[in-house]
Amino acid sequence: MASSFRMIIDDFAKENLHGRLRRDREALLWKLDGLSEYDARRPLTATGTNLLGLVKHVATVEARYFGEVFDRPSPEPLPRWQDHDGSDLWASEDETREQIVGFYRRTWEHSDATINELPLDAPGHVPWWPQPSPNANLFAILVHVLGETIRHAGHADILREGLDGRTGLRPEYEEQIDEEARAAYCAKIEQAARAASPLRA
Repeated sequence: MASSFRMIIDDFAKENLHGRLRRDREALLWKLDGLSEYDARRPLTATGTNLLGLVKHVATVEARYFGEVFDRPSPEPLPRWQDHDGSDLWASEDETREQIVGFYRRTWEHSDATINELPLDAPGHVPWWPQPSPNANLFAILVHVLGETIRHAGHADILREGLDGRTGLRPEYEEQIDEEARAAYCAKIEQAARAASPLRA
């Protein structure tokens, strides 16, 4: 009885975590929709963060965690984790948007197979995690990769808003931009910030 109940709970947890991961993958990709090649690639922060680079990075992270961690290497060529040099954070002029998006989508297929075929307590080994505990299981990896995806999708939200003002999780939730309402809202926040900072001129 306890074993059956545990299986029900595990199935529920896996289905919900996996469903959220699938949703946020699509949300991240949508942030590239309608952008020029330049805007998709150009650095938008002081540290060089860019939208296409975020997609490339998350794809590489997912490929590693649902691949080699469970001895199911990604069919895509990946640099060794020991050789990480930041090249997964931006797109070179020779890499097309279609190649990077295609890599991400193919990674989904490989990751989904790992998630679907293994139980939540399936053991994995993460050699790049701090010692002395590089061991994990599928549940821990699902939570970790979901966290990474959500974090970077949030970065993409802000970057895209800064480029052209577009916001939203998915196309069906996007609202028409009301410039006057946005300006009034920002003015209210600015006024509150100034009022809370009496030393500001």
